[in-house]
Amino acid sequence: MVFSDKIKNTNTSKRLAVKLNAKGEQFVTKNHPWVFSNSIVKINDEATTGDLAIIFSKRKNKVIGLGLYDANSPIRIKMMHFEAAEINASFFLNKIEQAFQKRLPLLETNTNSYRLIFGENDGFPGLIADVYNYVLVVKLYSEIWLPYLETVLNSLQKVSKAETIVMRLSRTLQQSKNHQLKDGDVVFGTLENDVVAFVEHGVKFSANVIKGHKTGYFLDHRYNRKKVGEFSKNKTVLDVFSYAGGFSVHALYNGAKEVTSLDISKQALEIAYENGKLNNYSGKHFTIAGDAFVELKKLINNNKTFDVVVIDPPSFAKQQTEIELAKKKYAQLAQLGAQLTAKNGLLVLASCSSRVLAQSFFDINLQTLQTQKRAFKNILNTLHDVDHPVSFPEGAYLKCAYYRFKN
Repeated sequence: MVFSDKIKNTNTSKRLAVKLNAKGEQFVTKNHPWVFSNSIVKINDEATTGDLAIIFSKRKNKVIGLGLYDANSPIRIKMMHFEAAEINASFFLNKIEQAFQKRLPLLETNTNSYRLIFGENDGFPGLIADVYNYVLVVKLYSEIWLPYLETVLNSLQKVSKAETIVMRLSRTLQQSKNHQLKDGDVVFGTLENDVVAFVEHGVKFSANVIKGHKTGYFLDHRYNRKKVGEFSKNKTVLDVFSYAGGFSVHALYNGAKEVTSLDISKQALEIAYENGKLNNYSGKHFTIAGDAFVELKKLINNNKTFDVVVIDPPSFAKQQTEIELAKKKYAQLAQLGAQLTAKNGLLVLASCSSRVLAQSFFDINLQTLQTQKRAFKNILNTLHDVDHPVSFPEGAYLKCAYYRFKN
């Protein structure tokens, strides 16, 4: 398999014998993938990023887990496995095949885009792998993978059968001088166009895999987009924080008579409009560019209402200190959304802030909507789709709630 010279294996990583304090050991025995620096009580001298950390229990001196050492993070060891194993090409291939098996129910639908590797949740901390049709996009968030990159990419290609592999890098990796990669590098196969067409539950979309946000598209809301589409026939729909128009396009595809996409980015709205045109639809597609909170108030002042209102904001709590402000913003959006939802209409509220727990988000929505003096029913709550499995509490971030108003 011919990969770019930029990712040829130069694996000089060492093996580290590690012992943890009681709290750290307890986390590992419960299959938690994060070992913080203050949990380590014994480790080899001169440990470097990418070294294989073999964690031994304090009492029985038995191997309880394997991880990769990260000298640049307070999460000093990022766990891959929770028992003894030989870390080689077969190990990575088996792990990726196990991940692929979990996605099979999704691939039995008319869908050729999916998340093959979801970081820690699939045993690959700091690594995301998304498939768009024939293109595999791998995003690295940590240098721990650099010594193993060729081996891992080889296994990813074998399992996904991708014809092309694109590397995407976090900002930290883009600034690192420990590799030759650039964000958007095509490291396997060829790519004639930055924009790749794919299908999601029969609906056509495109993703800019070279310059688009994250890996080019947000795959995580797939189930909810399909669900909103099913509710949208002959309806008017407002898609707030629409980005590339995921909810909007599903609504149009399913026979919505009018869809309004609202986003602060004019470029994102252009992509949303173009994604809509990839499909046959008869409804009208409008766009509004501006700050969501400001634009929603304008719509309310103009007495506008919609049969279906979807509000899916970006994360409001990227740090612990932002949690309370995030909760206030969610409450504000629920209030604005309710005012814009027509009689017998549907309000869909979503959150991708992992620090705001699902139950807390659902409680905020209910408490806010109960102040609106309108009868409503919470008809559905959803979490992660099948290709975003959750294996530890902090790995959960997505939640979505559907509220049907009766008057």
